[in-house]
Amino acid sequence: MEFIGKRQPLTAAGLGDALEHLGLQAAEAAVIWAVVEVETSGVTQGCGFRLDGRPQILFERHIFRRETQRRFDRRAPHLSGPQGGYGGLGSQYAKLEEALALCDAEGLGPEPALRSASWGLGQIMGFNAELAGFASAAALVDAMRDGEDAQILAMARFLRSRNLHAPLRRRDWAAFARGYNGPAYAQNQYDIKLEQSYVRLASGSLPNLQLRAAQIALLYLGFAPGKIDGVIGQRTRNALNGFRLQAGLPPGSDLDGPCYVALCDKAGVRP
Repeated sequence: MEFIGKRQPLTAAGLGDALEHLGLQAAEAAVIWAVVEVETSGVTQGCGFRLDGRPQILFERHIFRRETQRRFDRRAPHLSGPQGGYGGLGSQYAKLEEALALCDAEGLGPEPALRSASWGLGQIMGFNAELAGFASAAALVDAMRDGEDAQILAMARFLRSRNLHAPLRRRDWAAFARGYNGPAYAQNQYDIKLEQSYVRLASGSLPNLQLRAAQIALLYLGFAPGKIDGVIGQRTRNALNGFRLQAGLPPGSDLDGPCYVALCDKAGVRP
């Protein structure tokens, strides 16, 4: 399957759609940013896409085992088995492709494999495609390929379908964590991380979407901007300086207008 689409960064319109779907005001953007930050910290490093432009995923072998009625347990225990054994982030698509090939050989179609991975900014499981507003996991993946706007809206739809927008609006992080992360959420201090992230973001540390788009463009071009967080730290400054030198722009580490336009054009990003 083709997993590279338009791979566009999050826009103000996309963020606004997600907030509206959750019944949140624009001034409450820190709520959804806190969820994105905590949910992506271990998998996506703040971005819905990988360096190569494919959506961020995590393949879960215990889900694949369930989706295929354990038919591949003996043949491919690294793909079909108990919970755990996720492997490194770099191996996730290799596992997914292998699972797709197994399903194709058995005439199962792509759904069992696609349903067994979590996708994008919100790491929405493929088997939750309908709750996220899609007819199938394949349809969810098609949307995820094209941009973070679709990724964050899918997350918002999923949260709304599970009535998890209500604890978000109350800032009841424990209730939200229980519903989103499972009953063992406290073991990973998921609720505490959410609250801490929210307090920091609400104090005025919200991501700058233009800078965040530039970081994603730098990522695609191989300049290693660090975490995709919309904050201009030293790694982002170093990456900007490297790009400016390569593009023939005046040296520096700031994101001015000419640099932003050149960067987005070169990376094919249209925020």
